[in-house]
Amino acid sequence: MLTKILKAVFGSKSSRDVKRLLPKVKRINELESEYQKLSEEQLKAKTAEFQERLRKGETTDDIMCEAFAVVKNACRRLCGTVVEVCGHEMTWDMIPFDVQIIGGIVLHQGKIAEMATGEGKTLVATFPLYLNALTGRNC
Repeated sequence: MLTKILKAVFGSKSSRDVKRLLPKVKRINELESEYQKLSEEQLKAKTAEFQERLRKGETTDDIMCEAFAVVKNACRRLCGTVVEVCGHEMTWDMIPFDVQIIGGIVLHQGKIAEMATGEGKTLVATFPLYLNALTGRNC
């Protein structure tokens, strides 16, 4: 009974964890809006910029919001592009939702994010994949 009352007042641990990530998601979305103004070349140059910043001592945590914004913007720019996947043509139409960004943050933190079928796990993985690839280290 007490557990139910505490959960009703304070929320579950996972809901509190997600709530703590919302400012980061907001920042990622703000940056992604700014990145929409960049040319293709300027957006591509962000990768070299991030790599240089990492070489100079910044951490993946320091650049996470900016890097995740680049991934989201790249997804936006790909919309309408036809790609071949396993011999089948597919039109890219995926722009990550906030819940997918949250999943990417959770994976970057080394935690597990539970997602149901169809919620975009593959898209979620692109965020920490790009961020950690910037280090140039093998996993």
